[in-house]
Amino acid sequence: MVSQFGSLGYTIMGKTADLTVVQKTIIDTLHKEGKPQTFIAKEAGCSHSAVSKHVNRMLSGRKRCTTNREDRSLITIVKQNRFKNLSELHKEWTEAGVKASRATTHRRVKEFGYSCHIPLVKPLLNHRQCQRRLTWAKEKKNWTVTQWSKDLFSDESKFCISFGNQGPRVWRKGGEAHSPSCLKSSVKFPRSVMTWGAMPSAGVGPLCFLKTKVTAPVYQEILEHFMLPSADQLFEDADFIFQQDLAPAHTAKSTKSWLNVHGDGVLDRPANSPDLNPIENLWGIVKRKMRNKRPKNADELKATVKEIWATIPPQQCHKLITSMTCRIDAVIKAKGAPIKY
Repeated sequence: MVSQFGSLGYTIMGKTADLTVVQKTIIDTLHKEGKPQTFIAKEAGCSHSAVSKHVNRMLSGRKRCTTNREDRSLITIVKQNRFKNLSELHKEWTEAGVKASRATTHRRVKEFGYSCHIPLVKPLLNHRQCQRRLTWAKEKKNWTVTQWSKDLFSDESKFCISFGNQGPRVWRKGGEAHSPSCLKSSVKFPRSVMTWGAMPSAGVGPLCFLKTKVTAPVYQEILEHFMLPSADQLFEDADFIFQQDLAPAHTAKSTKSWLNVHGDGVLDRPANSPDLNPIENLWGIVKRKMRNKRPKNADELKATVKEIWATIPPQQCHKLITSMTCRIDAVIKAKGAPIKY
């Protein structure tokens, strides 16, 4: 494609000398259009540093095209919905009567400390659930790492063959990653396998791949054939506390009866609280290690998960268990809201 400025013939080869009037005009015109400086340098026939210096001098001596009040109105738009893209922000801002380019909109947002990120995914908590988490955390506030090391944390997790796109990005400042307005609600993905696993401080137990929906009878079979062997392997004859979430199959009367018969103490954690279960982080580690792997079918997916799970060292499990004291403090500080773990 021939540049609209190509006929001017002011290309300077090699080291850039002082910019000509025509080059300055080219730079000014393209900068107002929001073109990147690399593109501007090529069109003007000068170095990137020459463009950068000219733009900086131009900005330092030029009156801002928006007022402080207009700038604040843009930030209000950002805060109202953190998931709007730049074009939507620019459209809403200019529809309010502000005369600014799309590039100016981007600069103003960045000036206030916002940058665009892929949002973290956290469960949506209501007020009652936050209060339950806060009460639970206060009850465990004085627990030591030794006490947490006696817990056998368990959970199910879904592993996907297709990873899909990551959806819209979110505008946030540093330290706002876990702010409720910046979080994305978790969703379920197709083409996947469900697994059950358990871990204490000593390492991981055997994985169970689930073929059917987890009903109470199915869950009790998992406990019989996977949880008990894991406990025998990892705790030997020492006492332990089994920790599970509040899924219907876990809290069914028949499951409670099964646990009572087998003499296993159970420590239920609050609902919608994956951040209070270290095994969730372990699932995350496995999934990150799978990013460069693309299994073609369910059998390959299971083999990959099992292979990576077996490489988790006991030191990694112990490190996650020791984080429980920090998690408890964080929940109390956040008054029951989601925390960074």
